[in-house]
Amino acid sequence: MNNIFNTAAYKRSRASYMAQCTIEYFVSILVADAFLAKLLTHIGISDSLTGIISSFITLAFLFQLLSLFLVQKMNDTKKTVIFFDTVSQIFFMLIYLVPFIPASRTVKTIIVVALVLIAYMFKYLVIGVYFKWANSFVEPTKRGEYSAVKEMISLLSGIVFTLGVGYAVDHFEANGNIEGSFIFLAVVLLVLNLSNFVTLMLISRDKTDDAPKTEKTSLRVVAKHTFGNRNFVNVIILSVLWDVGRYASIGFMGVFKTNDLLLSVGMVQVINMIGNLIRFVISKPFGRFSDKTSYATGIKVALVLAAIGFGVNAFATKSTWWCVAVFSIFYAVSLAGLNQNMFNISYSYVDSDYIVQAMAIKNSIGGICGFGVTIIASRVLSYIQSNGNMLFGIPMYGQQLLSAVSFVILLAAAVFTHKVISKQKVMIQ
Repeated sequence: MNNIFNTAAYKRSRASYMAQCTIEYFVSILVADAFLAKLLTHIGISDSLTGIISSFITLAFLFQLLSLFLVQKMNDTKKTVIFFDTVSQIFFMLIYLVPFIPASRTVKTIIVVALVLIAYMFKYLVIGVYFKWANSFVEPTKRGEYSAVKEMISLLSGIVFTLGVGYAVDHFEANGNIEGSFIFLAVVLLVLNLSNFVTLMLISRDKTDDAPKTEKTSLRVVAKHTFGNRNFVNVIILSVLWDVGRYASIGFMGVFKTNDLLLSVGMVQVINMIGNLIRFVISKPFGRFSDKTSYATGIKVALVLAAIGFGVNAFATKSTWWCVAVFSIFYAVSLAGLNQNMFNISYSYVDSDYIVQAMAIKNSIGGICGFGVTIIASRVLSYIQSNGNMLFGIPMYGQQLLSAVSFVILLAAAVFTHKVISKQKVMIQ
């Protein structure tokens, strides 16, 4: 019997999907952590506001709710995804041109916030649609391993990419030309956007676009298959714990590394490289492990690793800067079991006809909660900094306290996954 997944079109689509994810990973590197922190610090934005802007990705998940309506109107999945994803990356590129605008710090801050929000809005409006479309070319029983290999390619090439770009940025800064590095980063983002467009074009059209159109699914029916599904509601709770746990502190780590611990961008990227190398080695075994056991089991193990990382980071100071290195490595490794499994787990408990809507709901609720905790965390950070990095008479960086909070929440998430999610009946589809 001929397996459609072995056809040339399906193989090309899977390869193009892998390439696109790698390119998008490069973009995510340039608009986060030390690179974005360097830009925001240059503009004159405070550490607390930098953390909020860095965490806008959580608020952007809210825009996924609009995909509930987009799915109803969309007739060509491929064209829709290409348009929104391309526009998203254009706005990411524009972020690095903000320092050259002849305007006050306040105006520049507003522009940066607007650009980041718009970029993420366009990206996440179609992310669920894209995920379902691209994954339709992957055999259901091999999604875990395929996702792991896809991630391994991104990580290995990302290591070379970050080292090269990190070195270039440090070179510009060493020569007193930090703004030159922003032009360089904008050009790199433009090249990545063009490459991203090509890879999306090479993925075959969504086969469901050619199927006979049926009556549009009402929001009431969607609610029945999502909020009316107890197993999926538990997945939403897990998503909230994960987003709240990590965003209580992760958005403030870029400035912590470069401003407080005085690590160079190059040093930060070397630490990230080590973490990604280890993540690379365990990604495929992690994927196979999740395929053989369940996505929930993979998530549980990864949450424990993430919790350990944040726990160690609670002790990071200038003299114990290596703690942030340990954190970065554990956090990177944990993502091997969290990134793809948190996407794939919806397939385990929600009918495939409602996957896009389910992902939009899950990510939006988790994102809102994650952003909310970032706002609270930013105030805690500002309070501690305004008191000379002291809390109750104890010398302490705000990020140390926030890391301890993340440790507790992520440990609770691991327990919830073990006690509740892992015991739910899994759907194979």
